[in-house]
Amino acid sequence: MAPQRTRPVANRALAALIEQAGWTHAAAAEHVNAVASEYGDPLYYDRSAIGHWLTGTIPRPEAAAAAVEAFRRALHRPDLTLADLGWGTVNLPQVGNDPWKGDPVARLATLGEDDMLNRRTLLAAGAFTVAGLTPARNADVLPERRAGAGDVQRLRDTTKVFADLDDQYGGGHARAAVAAYLTRDVAPLLRGTGGRTRPDLFCAAAELTYLAAYMAMDAGAHDLATRYYISTIRLADEAGDMVLRATGLRSMAVQAVELGHGREALALAEAAASSLRGRGPLRTVAWVTGMQAETHAAAGDRWGALNLLRRTETHLEHADSLPEADWTGNYRRESFEHQTGLALTQLGDHATAARHYTASMSTRRPIERRTRALIGLRAAHAQLLSGDVDQAAATVVDLGADVRSISSARVRNEVRQIRTGWQPYRSNAHIAAADRVLASN
Repeated sequence: MAPQRTRPVANRALAALIEQAGWTHAAAAEHVNAVASEYGDPLYYDRSAIGHWLTGTIPRPEAAAAAVEAFRRALHRPDLTLADLGWGTVNLPQVGNDPWKGDPVARLATLGEDDMLNRRTLLAAGAFTVAGLTPARNADVLPERRAGAGDVQRLRDTTKVFADLDDQYGGGHARAAVAAYLTRDVAPLLRGTGGRTRPDLFCAAAELTYLAAYMAMDAGAHDLATRYYISTIRLADEAGDMVLRATGLRSMAVQAVELGHGREALALAEAAASSLRGRGPLRTVAWVTGMQAETHAAAGDRWGALNLLRRTETHLEHADSLPEADWTGNYRRESFEHQTGLALTQLGDHATAARHYTASMSTRRPIERRTRALIGLRAAHAQLLSGDVDQAAATVVDLGADVRSISSARVRNEVRQIRTGWQPYRSNAHIAAADRVLASN
């Protein structure tokens, strides 16, 4: 039985939101702590802290910001403000560090240093808005230096090595090395570079920055990932590469969907498609169109989502390039199956989603260990939600070795969801065996 409250609720706005979210005080604290960890500022609140907030205590600004984001995600209300939580008088730290502005090379160097040193930098409000829809050009003219084709190839070869490590071991592995390379090798090479090689060099730098963003997102450092994605877009603008620009916007849409910002995700996916303007390799067009389908599904537009999935499949069937030939949108049949599963999950068709996830997982290459584990866990979760409990358990058992070897917050999140979802089936011997596999990770 919950203890009797000795002080009356002073913050009724916060109490109402906690009730809408369906949280206990302990659960509210856990969600706030989780968001704060993404921002690089770990908090260790428990239910007593929530009790103090309800009776009128005002949290420090960093905790207030994390609480607002936690409720935005839980309630799917990206418009929530501090005032909605009863904290209209709280002043958040002034960032004054708009990642869409300033010298893109200097921004990249600072970003890499923040990542290496684990420095906390609050992202400016509205990061998931499409502030960068219109390509900008840096007004500063820096002294020119020469970088050759060899510099570009070296950068791309290094990116390939880091990408393979990410595929095998997850975004939590080798991230500091990527940040150091961006800061100490790539940024100095970009600074003031001119001549015919400049666009290729900025493209190669954008590709590595995109990988850094993806790794940060996979590791659960979402604030950092967003800043890296914005840097990707800005470097692509410097190179005049609209396909790379679309890549950055599309991936911000992926992140926004995963964090529950459906409206922003839809705008970002549409912006990515607009950047392509129907041009570019068909495989890349399919990649972006598939993301549009997923965001329409997240917005509840079933007809639009299914129509876009059909269009994606048509583009993919007519693609005349090998997947490996298109760095942006290395989109294959198994990628489309995964995208379809994600869209159907958003639409609540878990049984069909499970079949698509399974088709995607079963054809993944050995090097794609993290991707196979992530999609496999999504398949198991969909099987569980559709009532196929024994198959969900079997899918998890088969993934045990992969899950154990990966450092990925997204994988850990899927594990938590599955273990929570099969609580009612703990007496099932297959579930008990599968749970032991996940508990050991």
